[in-house]
Amino acid sequence: MDDIISVIIQGVIQGLTEFLPVSSSGHLSVARHFMNVSDNGLTLSIVLHLGTLLAVFIAFRKRIWGMIKEFFLSIRDIFTGKFRWSQMNDDRRMMVMVILATLILVPFALIKDWFTSVQEDGDIIFEGCAFIFTAIVLILSDACVKGHKTGKDIKVKDAVTVGLFQVIALFPGVSRSGSTVSAGLFCGLARDTAVAFSFILGIPAILGSAVLEAKDIIGSDLQLDPVPLAIGAAVSAVVGLLAIKLVQVIIKNDKFKIFGIYTLLLGLACIGIGIWENVTGTSLFFAA
Repeated sequence: MDDIISVIIQGVIQGLTEFLPVSSSGHLSVARHFMNVSDNGLTLSIVLHLGTLLAVFIAFRKRIWGMIKEFFLSIRDIFTGKFRWSQMNDDRRMMVMVILATLILVPFALIKDWFTSVQEDGDIIFEGCAFIFTAIVLILSDACVKGHKTGKDIKVKDAVTVGLFQVIALFPGVSRSGSTVSAGLFCGLARDTAVAFSFILGIPAILGSAVLEAKDIIGSDLQLDPVPLAIGAAVSAVVGLLAIKLVQVIIKNDKFKIFGIYTLLLGLACIGIGIWENVTGTSLFFAA
């Protein structure tokens, strides 16, 4: 029962923080630190991410379906000589720019362990610093001038900028959604376009991460319990869908700085607790 409760808690955290611009990896790392539990194996991590992936497909199903169709139509047009860069429609340009931004992430994803290794030292000071970085980005993006670019207006430099911010978000504590949405706003994208581009961009990132992590599971003698895994996936999917809707409402009302204030306070708290634990040699809640 304790394991199921732990999985539910982690599923709620994953579903909320994957899309709320506050960092899912950072919150899971801090939550596990305070609950004095391990990450329950890579399997749970994969399942929770796939649950949030399902939420993205549900929330943006029309846009995603349009992009899938344009992907195959683009291949046809390339081979028939009808492809025109300047004549791409909204879904086709969005599809191309998502691919471009993803390609920027690929070489860095191959060394993802270097980015995530900072959360394996039992210390939450780094996560605290990363939360503060996220806060600064969110507050600045909320203050920037409103853009009006839609999917058909996204430029290569916009995709590159968003892609680079996604690379930075490989560090635990740096929000992927917060960084990429903010990058879109910095580039002049309309609020709803920035959210859609960010969350759809997360699809290949989440899938790629799951594949890389699955390699460590294949061939192992790991004993899997399907019940808590299924519960974790369902919880992260439902909570994730609600979180997407919440972000869409908040960003339209120019309230992104709310998350900036939250991550700033959380970052300062993590740094303070981390320093206290290092000085005293004991955990805040559990004996070292």
